[in-house]
Amino acid sequence: MRRIGLAVLFTLSLLVAPSAVVAQHKGMPVIGYLHFGSPVPFAYQVPAFRQGLSDIGYVEGQNVAIEYRWAEGMIDRLPALAVDLVSRHVDVIAAFGPPAARAAKNATATIPIAFTIGADPVSEGLITNLARPDSNLTGVSILAVGLTPKRLELLSELVPQARVIALLVNPNNAYTEPMIREVQETAHAKKVQLQIVKARTESEIDAAFATLRKLHADALVVGDDVFFTTRREQLVALAARYRIPAIERWREFTAAGGLISYGPSLAAGARQVGIYVGKILKGAKPSDLPVEQPTKFELVINLRAAKALGLTIPQSVLVRADEVIQ
Repeated sequence: MRRIGLAVLFTLSLLVAPSAVVAQHKGMPVIGYLHFGSPVPFAYQVPAFRQGLSDIGYVEGQNVAIEYRWAEGMIDRLPALAVDLVSRHVDVIAAFGPPAARAAKNATATIPIAFTIGADPVSEGLITNLARPDSNLTGVSILAVGLTPKRLELLSELVPQARVIALLVNPNNAYTEPMIREVQETAHAKKVQLQIVKARTESEIDAAFATLRKLHADALVVGDDVFFTTRREQLVALAARYRIPAIERWREFTAAGGLISYGPSLAAGARQVGIYVGKILKGAKPSDLPVEQPTKFELVINLRAAKALGLTIPQSVLVRADEVIQ
C-alpha cells in the first residue's frame, strides 16, 4: 500500500508541481491547462501534451510554464476554474473535453483557446467553421460520436449470438437523440433489437446495468458522453459483475479491464493540442489553424476480459485489432 501511495503522490507531483514555476519565471509565457477529469486517470494526456509543445520548441520549466486546473469529473467546477485562469492572465488555454472548452469560451473572448473534444465543435457552438475558425478557439475534434454505429457492428461480430443489444446514453447530452437514431438504423440492418438505457449519475449507471437483465440484453454499447469517460472504472466493474460484453470508444476503457474499444486516440489529440498551443505562443492566431480531425481509429481488445466472459474472439476481429491486451 505504501508503494502505491507513493506512486500516486509522485504522479500528482508531476502534474501539479510545475505550476509553481509561474511564480519563479514571470517572463515565461503561461499556459492554462483546463481538464474536465482527474489527474491520475488522465495522467497519460499530460506527457502527450508536453510532447506536442516540445515539437514546437517549448519545454515546461525552461521556456514555458503551465497552470493546471482539474475539475475532478465535477463539470460544474469548470466555469470557476476557467475564470481563475483568465484572472491569472495566462497566454493561452488548453481545454480538454466539451465542457472545458465551453467554460473557457464563456470566460474569455480574447485569450486564445486550443481544445480537444470528442464532438463537433460547430454543433457545440464553439466555432462556426472548421477550416477557418472565426473566434479565439481552434483545436482537435475527435468525432467519436459518429463511430457509435460502427461499435455496434463490431460488438455484433464479436458476439454473433446477440439478439438484443443495449445502448447506454446520457439523456442530458445534446447528441443523444441523433446517436440513438443512427444506432437504431445499424441495429435494424444487423437484425438485432436495440434497447436504450439511460444514466446521468453514478447511481443511475448502477441502475442501468441492473435493468439489462430485465431487458435480456446480450451486449452493451456505451454511448459517447464525457460523463461516461469519467466513470470508466465503474463501467468496467459493472460489465464484469453482470457478465455482459461491452464496447466503449476510448482505449483507456479496455486498458482498465474492459472488453473492447474502438475510437480515436486521446493521447494523439492531446499531443496535437500541444502543437497548436506552441504555434499560438509563436504568434499564430486560432483562425490560422484549422480544426484537426483524426484519420486513425484504434481497435483494442482485452483477451483477459474475453476469457472471463467465456468469449472466443473471432479471428476476423483479432486480425483488425491495433492492440491486443493479454
